[in-house]
Amino acid sequence: MNRQCKSPEPCVLVIFGATGDLTSRKLLPALYNLALDSQLPKNFVCVAFARKDKTDQEFRDEMLEAVSNFSRVKPIDKKLWKSFSSKIFYHRSDFHEDEGYENLRERLEGFDKKFKTKGNRLYYLSTQPSFFSLVTDKLKEHELIYNYSSSQEDKWSRVIVEKPFGHDLQSAEQLQHEMTSQLNENQIFRIDHYLGKETVQNILLFRFSNLFFEANWNNRYVDHIQISVSEDMGVGTRGKFWEEAGMLRDIVQNHMMQLLSLVAMEPPTCLNANAIRNEKVKVVESIRPFELDKIDKYAVRGQYGKGKIKEGQVKGYRQEDNVDPKSNVETFVALELFIDNWRWSGVPFYLRAGKRLPSRATEIAVVFKEIPGFLFETQGAKVEQNVLVIRIQPDEGISLRMNCKVPGLTALQPVKMDFQYGEYFKATPPEAYERLLYDCMIGDNTLFARADEVMASWRLLTPLLEKWNEEPPMKFPNYPAGTWGPKESDQLLERSGRQWL
Repeated sequence: MNRQCKSPEPCVLVIFGATGDLTSRKLLPALYNLALDSQLPKNFVCVAFARKDKTDQEFRDEMLEAVSNFSRVKPIDKKLWKSFSSKIFYHRSDFHEDEGYENLRERLEGFDKKFKTKGNRLYYLSTQPSFFSLVTDKLKEHELIYNYSSSQEDKWSRVIVEKPFGHDLQSAEQLQHEMTSQLNENQIFRIDHYLGKETVQNILLFRFSNLFFEANWNNRYVDHIQISVSEDMGVGTRGKFWEEAGMLRDIVQNHMMQLLSLVAMEPPTCLNANAIRNEKVKVVESIRPFELDKIDKYAVRGQYGKGKIKEGQVKGYRQEDNVDPKSNVETFVALELFIDNWRWSGVPFYLRAGKRLPSRATEIAVVFKEIPGFLFETQGAKVEQNVLVIRIQPDEGISLRMNCKVPGLTALQPVKMDFQYGEYFKATPPEAYERLLYDCMIGDNTLFARADEVMASWRLLTPLLEKWNEEPPMKFPNYPAGTWGPKESDQLLERSGRQWL
C-alpha cells in the first residue's frame, strides 16, 4: 500500500500479443504516463512480441498515434516521447516458435548490457488464456524466467495474466497447476483493472481510517449493499468472445467479487499484500452457497433484445456479429448473496451487471437501515434511508445521502454530500493500468488476485454456471436494449421491500 514511496528497479517489459487493442489503448499509454510522472525506471525497455511483420520504427509510429489518442495527458510531450520510444522494440515471432524465444533471450541479454536493465524481466501475457501455459512453458524452457537459485537471487522475473483465469473451477485449477509448475505464486500477477481504479484503491483507506463509517459498517446499521456494473454498449466486435464467456464469467466472477470482498472484508493485521488478501479470501469463502433447487429466488439472467438507446435503435444480442442466432448466453446477471459471518449475517448483497442498459456506471451503494420515524409522523415527513455511494466509474468519487430540513418549512428533504476526485484534487486520476504496471515493477501484488481468491470465486459460481447450462432460459431475449434488465431483477429486491437505486 505504500508503493508510491518505492522506486521501480531497472527492468525489461515484454508484451506478448502486443499488436492487440489492449497494448495500444491501455498499456502503452499507461507506460507513457508513468514516464511523464517520472515513475518508470530510468533503465527501462519495452519489447513487443507478436506475429505480424513490423520494424521497430513502424511499431513506434503506431504507438505514437495510439498514445496521442488514449493518453490521459494531451498533447504528447515530443521530447519525452523521443526518449521513451527509443527504448521500445518489436520482436516478431509466433508463440509456438522455439527460435523466437531463443532470439528473444539473446536480445534481452543485449538490452541488459546496453541499457543496464540488470536481468529483471516482466512478461505481460496479453493473449487468449489458452496460450498462458504455452508461453510460460516456453519462457522456462529457454531460461527467460528464473528458479531463484543462489546465482539468480539478485534479479527477478514476473508474469502478468489477464482475466479470465479459467472458465470454471476445474479449468482454473488446471491452469493454476500448469503455471505453478514453472512459476511460484508470488511471480504470477493476475490483473483485474478494476482494482487499479482510484476509488477502489481508496475503499480500504476510506473504511479503516474513518471511525464514523467503520463503526457502522455491519449488520446492526446496514440494511443491504448493492454493487452495480452497467454498460450502455453491446458486445460490439467481441461476439465470439462473449459466446464463450457471458456476463457471469466476464464480470461477476472477477470484477464484482473483488469489489464485494473489499467492501465486506475484516480489517487486515497490517497493510501488506498477504494480510489484505487473506481477509478477502475469507469473505468469498463465507458467501452462502446457492440452493440450486431454488436458484430463481437468488439469481436472474437476461439477454438484451433490440431496443432504443441514446443514439437510436440498436439490434439485439442474437443479431450481433459472430453470435449464434439462437444463443442462450447471458448479457445480464443479478444475484442476491449472503455472507455468513459475524459482521454481515442477515445483510443481503445485491449484484447487478448488464450490457445495453440505459447508462454506463460502476457503483457500490451501502444502504443504511431506517431510523424509527415516529418523531416526524405528525409532520407528514418521510425520512429517507441514508445511502453511501462509492462511484468507481465514471466520475470517480463518493457521495452520502442524508436528510435535511427544508428552509422555512417543517419538512425533510434528502440532500447529497458529494466528493469527486478530479474536482477536489484538480487533477485527472491515474489510469488503472498505470497503477497496476507500477505495482508489478515494484513487486507489490496487493491489487492482484491470489490463486485461492480465484478458486473460492469459481467454487461459488461454477454450480450456478452448470445449473444454467443444464436448464436453458425459457425466454431469451427478455429485456429490450436501453432498459434496466428483466423484470425479475426488480422482483429480486421487491419481495423484501427494497429496490435498485
